[in-house]
Parts: sequence; C-alpha cells; structure tokens
Amino acid sequence: MKTCLFGGSFDPVHAGHLTIAAAAQQICGLDEIIFLPAACSPFKQGSSSYFSDAERLEMLHLATKKFPWASVNKLDLQLPPPSWSWRLAEHFHQAHPKDELFWLMGTDQWEQLHRWARYDYLCELLHFIVYHREEVPQPRVGVRSTFICVGMHPASSSGIRKALQQGHPIPDGWLPPSLESYLARQKKAQPSGRT
Repeated sequence: MKTCLFGGSFDPVHAGHLTIAAAAQQICGLDEIIFLPAACSPFKQGSSSYFSDAERLEMLHLATKKFPWASVNKLDLQLPPPSWSWRLAEHFHQAHPKDELFWLMGTDQWEQLHRWARYDYLCELLHFIVYHREEVPQPRVGVRSTFICVGMHPASSSGIRKALQQGHPIPDGWLPPSLESYLARQKKAQPSGRT
C-alpha cells in the first residue's frame, strides 16, 4: 500500500492543491493521499488561520469527496502545537508499518527540509514527492525523492483570502464548485464579513 501524507494550512484548500495531489497520485501510483490540515507551522508561530479548524476541515471534505484515493485526517489539529511533521509520519508509520509512506511537498519546502525537526528521522520514514513548476529541484544525498512537474496553477490561498477580505470575486477555476457554493453560503450567514 502506498500512502501519501499531504500537510498544509489549507486556508483554504484550492484547485491548485487538488491538481498537485491528482498528479502525484497518478504519477506515483499512490493508493491514498491523506490531507492533513496543520494546527500551527513551527515556521509560522504567532499567526492564525483565516478560517477556523472546523471550516478548513469541512472545506477539505467537500473538495476531496469526488476523489476515491483522497481522505482527510484531523490528527494534527488534535495534537499540541506547533505542527511537527515527524509526529504525523511516526503515527502513520506505526499504525500501518507495512505501507510505503510518502510526503507530498513543494520545492520551497524541499529546500528547507534540512531545517525540519528530526530531519534524519523523517528521511528514514518517508519518500518525498516534490512538485515543481519549471526548474527541477536538486536531489539530497541519501533522501528518497521523486520530482513531479505539475505546471503553473494560479490559485493561491493568500489570493483567495485577499479577495474575500476585499469583497472581490475569486478568480474562475481557483476553487472547486463545491467550495464556491460553501463560501457563498458562509457569506450569506455572515454578511458583515471577517476581519
């Protein structure tokens, strides 16, 4: 069984995340990709999410329900902060010791991987799938990795948050239809908006 962990703030999840996950699933023959919303990144302590944990989880469930290989897990939201990737990798390794365990990440994370807590331990447990746009990242000695090119998807969580804060429409194609409907319902329920 090939199981892949995909961690992130997903604030909110968008079409770019789904494009990346679908490419990884197909290229690497993954049986399951587990979306893991982060409670608080060690690199972003002191900042808070725009959407609540419950909202981020609900949006992930809505966005991934049409993909039979996708699931959502709230483990990191239940652990004390900050979000340590090694705890998640260790949990799934212990729960499913016979699975081949992957971690899906972008080039920016790959370049900072040596700064992650318990780096050597992570490299023992995981095979990294690194998505990039143009230039292929440099491999790391002794680290299992696969590089996949997924092209340029314009969606960004920060861009979506900015549009919502300013009352502007979210660009077409940035969100799956299920999330467009969800956010429209949220807007009606909270006409004053967020701060």
